[in-house]
Amino acid sequence: MKIVAMDLGKNKTVICIYDQKSGKHKYQTVMTGPQQIHDLLVEHKPERVVFEICSAAGWVFDIVKCLDIEIQVANTNGQAWRWKNIRRKNDREDALKLAQLSAMNQLRTVHIPNRQVRQKRALIQYRQSLVARCVQAKNSIHSILDKEGLTMPSGKSGWTKGSIEELKAMTLPMEKCDGDNLWRGSLWVELEMLTKVTELIKEVESKLEEMAEDDQRVRILRTIPGVGPRLAEAVVAYVDEPGRFTNSKQVGCYAGLTPRQYQSGNSNRVGRISGQGNKVLRSLLVEVSWLGLRHNEWMRQTYQRILRGSNSRKKIAITAVARKLLIRCWAMLRDGTTWRQDKVKVSNVAA
Repeated sequence: MKIVAMDLGKNKTVICIYDQKSGKHKYQTVMTGPQQIHDLLVEHKPERVVFEICSAAGWVFDIVKCLDIEIQVANTNGQAWRWKNIRRKNDREDALKLAQLSAMNQLRTVHIPNRQVRQKRALIQYRQSLVARCVQAKNSIHSILDKEGLTMPSGKSGWTKGSIEELKAMTLPMEKCDGDNLWRGSLWVELEMLTKVTELIKEVESKLEEMAEDDQRVRILRTIPGVGPRLAEAVVAYVDEPGRFTNSKQVGCYAGLTPRQYQSGNSNRVGRISGQGNKVLRSLLVEVSWLGLRHNEWMRQTYQRILRGSNSRKKIAITAVARKLLIRCWAMLRDGTTWRQDKVKVSNVAA
């Protein structure tokens, strides 16, 4: 088998052309561009193409798929990519290692969805970045007022229309501020940013809701009490194909909600969650789990059962609820069934 392993860079890509039977290999360097990658694959006609997951992996995957070539996309979270004790590392070594691991069938791979799913994931992530900017602007406004000895209502009451108008009354455009009122100019800038980002969030959410209207999978997940459109569309986008997970443990690992394990001899200790999965999905699951305690009886009973009446176990309990919620979402997508409320008895037995 002829394997082409690519170490994709921002400007250039190092190619390792590897013969599986003999182990002979040679290198080639091309510019990182769709046309250059396409021409190289047409020239060498490999039976398998291997590359690492990265920002360019999507369009490279589309090109290789169109050429009907076997694809392997490497998961860089594996032990083979731990460079702590490696004295020599360069692009050629990376490409060769990809080819050798692929030839031995020792390469951990990741799932690459189709272009539409990737675009939807990107839009969900972009909305999350806009929400982070909105929070940053609000924190900056609090900081500006604190430095001037001023206060504002806490929580949601501080961001009502009336409160925003009171804040605007304190502002001045930057060009009108003298040396004693520069804080008013900074406040004006932050309020302008907050207003604009809030409008952009509404536009993005409107597009996401428009896409969700025709998606039966999103409607299925929204039958869960406490689960809204943002989590439903995120689970559908990131889970993508439920059949690619063989069991519930793999689903929990995908979101980084399973504990780390340290085992040696008779000692078997579990620690905090691995946190290696998708951060956007994990944060939405935890956020919805907190809110779901007020709206979903199953979430509330599961939380209380794992809490065991100890406030020190709050994070443990809510993380467990988030993991169990994701697993149920996965099962519903796999089976095409709506939510069924289980009768979970509250007990002191550990989960």
